[in-house]
Amino acid sequence: MVEESQEFLTETKKPLPRSAEKPILAVEDLKVHFPFTEGPIWNRQHKAVRAVDGISFSVEAGKTLGIVGESGCGKSTTARAILNLVPVTSGEVYFQSKPIAGLSERKMRKVRQSIQMIFQDPFASLNPRMTIGKILQEPMDIFSLGSRKDRKLEVMRLLDLVGLNPRFLNRFPHEFSGGQRQRIGIARALAVRPDLILCDEPVSALDVSIQAQILNLLAELREKFHLTYIFIAHDLAVVRHLCDRVAVMYLGNLAEVAPVKTLFEEPKHPYTQALLSAIPIPDPKKERQRKRILLEGDVPSPDEVPKGCPFAKRCPIAQEVCHEETPPLVGADHQVACFFAEESAELMAKKAAE
Repeated sequence: MVEESQEFLTETKKPLPRSAEKPILAVEDLKVHFPFTEGPIWNRQHKAVRAVDGISFSVEAGKTLGIVGESGCGKSTTARAILNLVPVTSGEVYFQSKPIAGLSERKMRKVRQSIQMIFQDPFASLNPRMTIGKILQEPMDIFSLGSRKDRKLEVMRLLDLVGLNPRFLNRFPHEFSGGQRQRIGIARALAVRPDLILCDEPVSALDVSIQAQILNLLAELREKFHLTYIFIAHDLAVVRHLCDRVAVMYLGNLAEVAPVKTLFEEPKHPYTQALLSAIPIPDPKKERQRKRILLEGDVPSPDEVPKGCPFAKRCPIAQEVCHEETPPLVGADHQVACFFAEESAELMAKKAAE
């Protein structure tokens, strides 16, 4: 174990006071569209890929919000928009009650010390020409945290904190396994002692056994440093292990937002019910007996979002109103964007029995 000679970055934070139990991050009607043109010069058509199309949510300090959905639904774009890594078309992002969407790079740098990101690919996100020690020290250099001696000691403490031997600091990323590289990515995110960490599918590229280790590490770090997470994943079983609330995205929109227990026990949106039915059950008998909800058709292209409910063309219980009007996300603790949310479970059961 590395001796912690003085308080620096990784000392345990004090518990959040009750007054801090309010949204540390609030997103209001966020839209991220990527414009493009197609067709010959004499007949150009201006279109836009609507990656994120007007979503609103909030995260309380010390809590974890999971964002789930199919590939291409806008999960990662949402995280990048929060950090201004992609331009925001419209809407607002509030961090600690202050608007940060569209800030200049100079002003955003101060915010990025409080908001860090863990990327999906643990190899591509690390500079292959830098040693691990330099990778972990770089964020501290950028924000001028501590003295040079303190920074070197902190690198060793960070490696020890995430379960790696501090003697590895002179090794390069290619000398580590995928799980070890992701631990390094987590250590780098912690280097500037952030309040909010955006986890962009941090375990999707890892083996199942390694996934469990990384999830347990994230849970331990959250408790020790009172961190707030936005955890992006396409695996609902992973989200259930770590999150307090879950937001289900489909085609750039939010379909359902609810506490994790409520979402798994009483899902109201047909898309959420279909996702939950795809989770394998470890009991072979129950797995053979249950009926999965199979969705027909393909996800519409984000540059040609259909009129009405985005899920209408694939929804087994869609009716005429679903193809004409867009359902709003309504509810207090349990929010659903569906005209038939209350009777959806019964309607879906009847459809599956046919």
